[in-house]
Amino acid sequence: MRKSLYHYWLIVLGLSLCMVYTVHGQRIAKNEKNGKTTQLTIEPENSLPLKEVIAVLEKRFRVSILYREQLVQNKNTVLDTLTDSNPDHALRSLLTPFGLTFKRVSPTQIIISEAPGRYITDANKKANSTTRQYSLLQGSVRNEKNEPVQGVSIIVIGLAKGTTTDANGNYRLALEDGTHKIYYSSVGYSSYVTSIKMQRADAVKNVTLNNAATDLSGVVVAVGSRAAQRTFTNTSLPVDNINGADLLSTGQLSLDKALQFRAPSFNTVNMPVHDATSLSDPYEIRNMGPSRTLILINGKRKNPGSLAYIQTSPGRGETETDLSAIPLEAIKRVEILRDGASAQYGSDAIAGVMNIILKDRFEYTSFKAGTGITSRGDGFSVHNSINSGVNIGDKGFANYTINFQKENRTNRPGKVDAEQDNIDLGDGTAEGLKRVKAFLEQFPDARNVNGTPAITAARFLVNAAIPVNDNGSFYANAAYVYKNIQSYANYRTSYWKQDPYHLLHDTASPYLGFGPTFAGDLNDYNATLGFKQEKGLWTTDVSATIGGNRQLYSVDNTWNPSMGAQSPTSFRPGGYAFHHMVGNVDITHTVNEQLSVAFGTEFRNETFTIFAGDKASFTGTGPISFSGIANINANTSNRFNIGGYLDVSYDVSKSLLLNATARQEYYNDFGGAFVWKVSGRKKLAGDKLTLRSSVSTGFRAPALHQVNLQIVQQIFSPGMGVQTKGVVSNKSMQARVLGVPALKPERSVNFTAGFGLRPFRDFSLTLDYYNINIKDRIILSSDIAHTRNRNTELDAVLSANGIIGVSFFTNGISTNTQGLDLVATLKNIRVLNTGRATINLAGNYTIANQLLGVVSNPKLIEDAGQAIFDYMQEAILLTSRPKFKAILGTDLTLAKWTFNVNNTLFGPATFRSEGLDKNIKMVFKTKLVTDANLGYQFTPWLGASFTVNNLFNILPQYQLKALNSEGQAILQDPVAYRKNINAVTFNGRYHIATYDGSHFSQTGSTFLLTINCKL
Repeated sequence: MRKSLYHYWLIVLGLSLCMVYTVHGQRIAKNEKNGKTTQLTIEPENSLPLKEVIAVLEKRFRVSILYREQLVQNKNTVLDTLTDSNPDHALRSLLTPFGLTFKRVSPTQIIISEAPGRYITDANKKANSTTRQYSLLQGSVRNEKNEPVQGVSIIVIGLAKGTTTDANGNYRLALEDGTHKIYYSSVGYSSYVTSIKMQRADAVKNVTLNNAATDLSGVVVAVGSRAAQRTFTNTSLPVDNINGADLLSTGQLSLDKALQFRAPSFNTVNMPVHDATSLSDPYEIRNMGPSRTLILINGKRKNPGSLAYIQTSPGRGETETDLSAIPLEAIKRVEILRDGASAQYGSDAIAGVMNIILKDRFEYTSFKAGTGITSRGDGFSVHNSINSGVNIGDKGFANYTINFQKENRTNRPGKVDAEQDNIDLGDGTAEGLKRVKAFLEQFPDARNVNGTPAITAARFLVNAAIPVNDNGSFYANAAYVYKNIQSYANYRTSYWKQDPYHLLHDTASPYLGFGPTFAGDLNDYNATLGFKQEKGLWTTDVSATIGGNRQLYSVDNTWNPSMGAQSPTSFRPGGYAFHHMVGNVDITHTVNEQLSVAFGTEFRNETFTIFAGDKASFTGTGPISFSGIANINANTSNRFNIGGYLDVSYDVSKSLLLNATARQEYYNDFGGAFVWKVSGRKKLAGDKLTLRSSVSTGFRAPALHQVNLQIVQQIFSPGMGVQTKGVVSNKSMQARVLGVPALKPERSVNFTAGFGLRPFRDFSLTLDYYNINIKDRIILSSDIAHTRNRNTELDAVLSANGIIGVSFFTNGISTNTQGLDLVATLKNIRVLNTGRATINLAGNYTIANQLLGVVSNPKLIEDAGQAIFDYMQEAILLTSRPKFKAILGTDLTLAKWTFNVNNTLFGPATFRSEGLDKNIKMVFKTKLVTDANLGYQFTPWLGASFTVNNLFNILPQYQLKALNSEGQAILQDPVAYRKNINAVTFNGRYHIATYDGSHFSQTGSTFLLTINCKL
């Protein structure tokens, strides 16, 4: 280091004292033969090769300067540019005498090229002709409007050669014979890569650059109107556009968790211990539950998962689409349409549509490897991925991603209350309390394991398009994910459950109990094949999509008491599968500059399967912790539907747009449905202000899971321990005798109104209000069981049919949800000389999430004084997600460094768990979670980043609040207060969260180191 500095300053001192009359390495001399003055390459004694001078400038200004070797060969200069503190001025004075210019393609990367119009000197031609054959590649670069693009950087990958386009968008580049990969890039445009084969002849390559998706205010969105795509600032509907790089910068390992910290109205949560729920955590947009957001991949419907959430947790009674199946590295961007869209896209689009756009044209191979751990020393993870591909002609491509992930479990147990555990799980006697205390003195957490499960996942995805002519192309994409999770059920202590046959412990050692384990294997796949053609004013898109999700479970380290000494200790309790086939035909016609019409049809066939477990898993009461699916409950159900739509988009004027859509659907099991939507936007103040609004109707057909699910499962009931309860099919005999009506589709009315403001290029702000009414909303009922006196008609029916306690799906309620969404961005903030910063603010505020009218209880249940929708269900459905959420983020690029900081504010959330006194509610306090990411680019192809999620180790925190004077009295009574805390934490086992769910992740700080390579 000292030697380098000494050499550096010696050069500076020597060159600054140079008094020789030079013009950048060339001395003016007289040709004595003809008397004419010519330039002779007589170098001064202190001149240096141009290449070395450039290297000094690289170190001084901390930039990477690329050039092709021929540009600097045989060129010498003196280093008189060090006195200039501006790198652009220094380079300009250095390069201009040589007929060279430069282009800054990023704050840390500069490309040297020949000045526009120059090619290669005669001297160089002569020198090179004896060794290598060069030909001329020339052409023009234009944008989508056919306008020339000046200053486009053109690099020959692997050779560090390059040039830039002139004022007319033209370029010239000398290349050796052979095949070269050429990289075109310019700020504000998506980069473009192509292969050129030079064969002793000049070649022409004209290129069109598309607008960059990273400029979110101007990106063209694919969701909204089916008739015409609009930019973000011109849409008549609110659309979030989240770039793939922004998702990766969160440091999260799956798409759903990354969206949690990027999308304001998106919420998801890790469940502490919820068996199969751990395979895919529930999520929701605008407090609507997971099944009311339609998930698309490149505009085509992705399959839902096969699991229906039946535990007492957010998302209860609904299905979801496994977002974690799509690797983050394969995503170009995610568009979230925050508006009802049943008319455009069909069922499941009541809350909105999420469209995952995959990477397409190949730019470079990206390899990523990372590892992480929590501040508690658990949750160790390793992951790696590769994204690569190949371009096919000017428009075709094949882009693929492979991703592997392994993550160890985390554990956040609490200290167990001995007195209450003795009452709930022990024998309740004084002697029993002594045994409980003795056990808990040795194991204060009762050996319970609750937290995130161990995960092993492999994800594969490919996206491709093959042009057949200038107007049409085949396209395809396919994805597959395998995921295995390993989690733990509640530990069965020695005072809770016994092992009389020594199946789970050695007779020579003291019996401490056993911890049942739960494992789930998930296979999720989807694939689309289609053909799209643009001919004249018509665009036709025909496609076929298949997709499926299968989950199979295994339970170990437990036993089935009904089988006695013959019980195995490992069980295969069965699982579920869902599969669909979708066909789409979409046609768009641009009638004129003002009017566009779109129409199309969709056919969908769905199959839902319930797999029976092995006989031991459902014999008698089944194994302790998780009962298997009996043969009588295993079945396969199927249905199909067909729908058609008509969409009209009309620009009344340059500032006023109107859009209308109508759709007719037919289900073979639920009949027909007609929905419509009207939207519009008005641009004001020279397009700086946009007003927009929409009104729509929607529907959601009951999922096959909700119609056909029938199982028995063991569920924790506060004060009663773990109880065996069941879910009966809506069309079962049990449902009929209870008077439960057949399911019918949900109906909705959705209204939005808002504005978009863009007073100048680098600032944008949108604010949107939404109001959603859902009629006949499908819920999974509360547990219906015998009354205390067992003297009602309900008790007689339950006894006559052998029913102990059941839940069922029903159209039980109607709801109203209102809220506000805010998104603001300020970008291109100058920091020092070369730095740029962007500030993002996004927020969601729930004004109301409430019941409309009364609960639709079946008469038999109503007369018995019970309800299908109790206060616990109401809290889970309507108040368990944050009242508000805000994300304030800053992204900074400075030289080779990048900084990202996100502050996510989670507003209060309210639970009213089973066992909690009806006069009390449980409120999670508002918390701020900070995530930070630091990156450094060592070379143009090698970088690293270090992420700290939850930098300050913020954990959920709750308090009990009284609803009335009776509740206040309970909170002032230490004994009563303690009893209620035990009820929501399973006697202290879940002290950070509740058994029902959590405010946000309970793992605390997580550290992640990632290495990124571009090949």
